[in-house]
Amino acid sequence: IRARNTSVRTRATSDQWWKNAVVYCLDVETFLDWNGDGIGDFPGLTERVDYLAGIGVSCIWLMPFYPTPDRDDGYDVTDFYGIDPRLGTFGEFVEFMRTCRDRGIRVIVDLVVNHTSDQHPWFQQARSSRDNKYRDWYVWADERPANPPEVTFPGEQKETWTYDRHTRQYYFHRFYAHQPDLNVANPDVRTEIARIVGFWLELGVSGFRVDAVPFFLEVKGVKDPHAYLKELRAFLNRRAGEAVLLGEVNLPPKEQRTFFGDEDGDELNLVFNFDVMQRLYLALARRDSKPIDEALHALPPVPFDAQWATFVRNHDELTLDQLSDEERAEVFDAFGPDPDMQLYGRGLRRRLPPMLDGDARRLRMVYSLLFSLPGTPVLFYGEEIGMGENLDEPARGAVRTPMQWTDEPNAGFAPADVDADALPARPPAGEYSPLAVNVAEQRRDPDSLLNWMERLIRRRRETPELGLGQWRVIENEPRAVFAHRCDWQDSTIVAVHNLGPEPTPVDLPLDDLDGADFADDLFDGGRTEIRDGCLSLTLAAYGCHWFRVHRAGQRITP
Repeated sequence: IRARNTSVRTRATSDQWWKNAVVYCLDVETFLDWNGDGIGDFPGLTERVDYLAGIGVSCIWLMPFYPTPDRDDGYDVTDFYGIDPRLGTFGEFVEFMRTCRDRGIRVIVDLVVNHTSDQHPWFQQARSSRDNKYRDWYVWADERPANPPEVTFPGEQKETWTYDRHTRQYYFHRFYAHQPDLNVANPDVRTEIARIVGFWLELGVSGFRVDAVPFFLEVKGVKDPHAYLKELRAFLNRRAGEAVLLGEVNLPPKEQRTFFGDEDGDELNLVFNFDVMQRLYLALARRDSKPIDEALHALPPVPFDAQWATFVRNHDELTLDQLSDEERAEVFDAFGPDPDMQLYGRGLRRRLPPMLDGDARRLRMVYSLLFSLPGTPVLFYGEEIGMGENLDEPARGAVRTPMQWTDEPNAGFAPADVDADALPARPPAGEYSPLAVNVAEQRRDPDSLLNWMERLIRRRRETPELGLGQWRVIENEPRAVFAHRCDWQDSTIVAVHNLGPEPTPVDLPLDDLDGADFADDLFDGGRTEIRDGCLSLTLAAYGCHWFRVHRAGQRITP
């Protein structure tokens, strides 16, 4: 057994709620339209809080809901202190927060401080004259730099510096030209960001998903980027000790480690584990567990007050930028061979079920693996019912279609008489249309993906060993089989997954566990004896199991 502990200590504290959380990402705009205008809103979302509580979600991550021209799905913000009037009012937001609190669900929101919309009053003031007090809130230059950063969206974005004719200077934008970058080297900008954080904390949020962390710290003049993150984390902890920062840091693991801070973990609490996600897809393409093994062992130890955030899909393209060209080509060939399925030369604009050809066994195996890997699992809305993408929608919009509640017109997202052209996007057609994939039908089917996911989420929340314990990969012979264990407070969970299409026998050595006599299957309720320190079983094609190891004299956990 090769061991690796991703936390420098193993004790747990009550304020680390996020280590055993299940996070559910959604966009208010595409979740449920309650007032019949074709756009999702906070009253609709509030109506579905009980649905989310029912499947076991413990934290909702809201994508941007601020006022916006909506040229980048809400990430082009014109007021960090407001609610987009299309989505509701402050009163309706507060009612949503109260309902979540009543159901024991926390809420985190997007903190998009890398840039603003070019329609934001700050930028309108900044471009009015070179002497305006907001001028230095953005990044300007007399000449376009000789070696500007590469564009983030090839094919959609031409440059990262744009000329402003009124003030005759260039402004910097890591993303689109209509999203000028804020200058976080300016102390006034930092103070304003702190005010934004404090404002939403006062309204009850439990933290922030911080957008594009490395980009907003790369601005010229930021002498010590990590000093600023420490400053932001310290402010957050003073205002709300249990609040968290979940960072989007798509870098190799060793570089990601620096964003957790020092040994005490004084920067980001959670960082998305992009490397493990990308290598998971390589493993699925090869039907070989080795890429997952290698990715996990490449993870550096992280501070006790920190954690990885694991995911298999998010709201952007499925980026594969950390794979080699050859590895990326393998994943493209397996899951997105049509060029229209690919995006920016680095990723896929598809959801998981169509990539796996709708194979229910394989789909459940992947989510079982996700929920058992070291870290906090994060779901993107619709994953629990196996939603597909609509490739007729442009770019990343393919995976941002309305939530499919029923088989009615407009997927039950909006009233049936609402013109489909009024929706934020159209649901997919064919085998992943609302006629085939929707919440209502799956709630009535005990064997549906939705009901299986509810049981999976419940087991994950009942299994703190996975969120708090030390993990180890368990060596075994079949290359298709990935097995690991998590140990916490004299309790051991063993998870085993078959990435291959053939039934496979496997022997898992547990001879270091004195008195281990049997293992309870947490999915099927069966019991397997441990003989001579070895757990032996035969995995079905794409089979998966979680076991809790029982030691002689221990109380049996139901």
